[in-house]
Amino acid sequence: MDRSFVAQLNDYRITTAEILYWMPDHKHVLQSFLWQNLDLAPRFPALTKFLDFWDRNLDGRLHKVTVANTQLIKPAEFTFASGLYQLH
Repeated sequence: MDRSFVAQLNDYRITTAEILYWMPDHKHVLQSFLWQNLDLAPRFPALTKFLDFWDRNLDGRLHKVTVANTQLIKPAEFTFASGLYQLH
């Protein structure tokens, strides 16, 4: 069985983070980095681990992190048809 599928069944969600950081060589310029992974909301341990790594090992100082997440496996959504149309 696929590991990511099992993780999704255990409430892991696809998480996207936009990380704005200051360029090391140009201190007045912001750069954007997108990070995406399966993570467990609301604590986000994988994102926290990545940001800790960034803070310890990379020169670009963090400015702002924006996080969004959603479940990939969820109950089916349906609506009733409002009419029946017939073509020739």
